Amino acid sequence: MKVSSALAGGLAGTITVASLHEAMRRISPNAPRMDQLDIDLLRKGLVSMNKKVPNESELQRWAVGGELLCDTAYFSLAAAGGKKRAWLCGALLGLAAGISAVVLPKTLGLPEESSNKTLGTKIMTIGLYLIGGLASAAVAKLVDNTAGNEEDEDKEKAWP
Repeated sequence: MKVSSALAGGLAGTITVASLHEAMRRISPNAPRMDQLDIDLLRKGLVSMNKKVPNESELQRWAVGGELLCDTAYFSLAAAGGKKRAWLCGALLGLAAGISAVVLPKTLGLPEESSNKTLGTKIMTIGLYLIGGLASAAVAKLVDNTAGNEEDEDKEKAWP
């Protein structure tokens, strides 16, 4: 697949995760709080580097920017499997991200309640990223197929 297809898929996965996360947060008190986990991670990193920690709103802006950049790059890897394996790669990437979000906070010394509050929170966290990985694969394939069809049409028009 093309880089543009992969990036479109990665962005779609990122937006899917962020949108569902926000919706879940507004509906359920046990929803994962990945936004808070990101802020806690930034704060801890800045403190460990002896840097000034900005206020909450600034940290939130940094977290959103970091998520946009890093998650887009991560979910774009779903296209690495090519057209035949994009779904599998997307699912595996999503599962890996979800499981990591549940397991790593304790290892990193971060508050666990963001993704581990209840069994339901853990399931929602893993499911959230799984859906993001699948959305990434779907959009990457769609964009790649659309771009491929346009190229085929251009070739047909050029052929005498």
